[in-house]
Amino acid sequence: METKKVAFYTLGCKLNFSETSTIARSFKDEGFDRVDFNENADIYVINTCSVTENADKRFKTIVKQAQKTNPDAFVAAIGCYAQLKPEELADVDGVDLVLGATEKFKLTSYLNDLSKNDQGEVHSCEINEADFYVGSYSIGDRTRAFLKVQDGCDYKCTYCTIPLARGISRSDTMNNVLKNAKEISEQDIKEIVLTGVNIGDYGKGEFGNKKHEHTFLDLVTELDKVEGIERLRISSIEPNLLKNETIELVSESRAFVPHFHVPLQSGSNDILKKMKRRYMRELYMDRVSKIKEVMPHACIGVDVIVGFPGETDEHFLETYNFLNDLDISYLHVFTYSERDNTEAAQMNGVVPKKVRSKRSKMLRGLSAKKRRAFYEEQLNSTRTVLFEGENKEGYIHGFTENYVKVKAPWNPELVNTLHEVELTKIDEDGLVRFDFIKELAS
Repeated sequence: METKKVAFYTLGCKLNFSETSTIARSFKDEGFDRVDFNENADIYVINTCSVTENADKRFKTIVKQAQKTNPDAFVAAIGCYAQLKPEELADVDGVDLVLGATEKFKLTSYLNDLSKNDQGEVHSCEINEADFYVGSYSIGDRTRAFLKVQDGCDYKCTYCTIPLARGISRSDTMNNVLKNAKEISEQDIKEIVLTGVNIGDYGKGEFGNKKHEHTFLDLVTELDKVEGIERLRISSIEPNLLKNETIELVSESRAFVPHFHVPLQSGSNDILKKMKRRYMRELYMDRVSKIKEVMPHACIGVDVIVGFPGETDEHFLETYNFLNDLDISYLHVFTYSERDNTEAAQMNGVVPKKVRSKRSKMLRGLSAKKRRAFYEEQLNSTRTVLFEGENKEGYIHGFTENYVKVKAPWNPELVNTLHEVELTKIDEDGLVRFDFIKELAS
């Protein structure tokens, strides 16, 4: 009997990628072969995202792509958008199955019959039932893995649908995280990126209730001891949960790299209050100062939202100037888009789309300037580069521990190796060139 084939497409965040990988492994256990999404498969699984308007629109395009490759294939939608708008996804032509937050990890048990449905079948739960934890990690490429340590969120930010899509904050057990980290390290993967919805909240819900036995600081302390992992990276952590002790641990760590991604969302205290963020800009400034005090070469990335309801020109300039003066390295800029069932969608002071777009462009320009300045500061310094596996137009790329992107002529022997280099100059494409110092590891 011919082996059934499954293909996956992941929209959104690192957390989604780690979960797709785990679900893919469950298919392998059931005897399926995994193929690329653009190849002929019996089942196409699309892991959806609800963070931006764009992710919603892209879903339909991806379904069409699957149908074009194999019109008879079974199409399943899982993930955040599938939890928030299951009926809407089920109505998309070609979709056969929609699974919400609690069901997605049981996808293989819904596949007794792979015949096409006239209407997508929906299995989603009330989000308050999403109170159990499923650990996962991705090993999509050989260089790095995304390790999920936490899921859900108890915050009530007024623009965000994630608590509606993923449920309450809950964590993996310390033992399981360490077990997964060891499994990853045994596969010759050099870097682990810790991921979750609100990873600084780690510990909460570790035992299926709100009892805390461990904290995020405990987690990073224990992970730092796992042998065989060259690098550990914290993906994104709320400023109010990034404690001095964690920053100090990273600065003295064996494996944690000097790279932080800390969401700001707005540099205006007025807007932060409307967003129901749990800090003011002064605390954010304090976090950045602390990082730079103990790790002057650290890379700091920032999430920022433009065009939130009520954001006047003055508020936006406050954000722009705040970021311009701050010692940060790059920005992830999000243009605010209204999401159903959020407080912000009901707020007055809607910012016209054209204005949102203009503000977004200004901050993207500022991000390019910040990144360039950060790269220039790193020139003539000695760093360690982990090389990636892709040949991009005759070049191999890699990242230093503090997230400077470098390039060199393609050499397959460099893939997934660490080397000590001296950063020498910035190329015309904005990436950094270097000289090898000595071989670090093979």
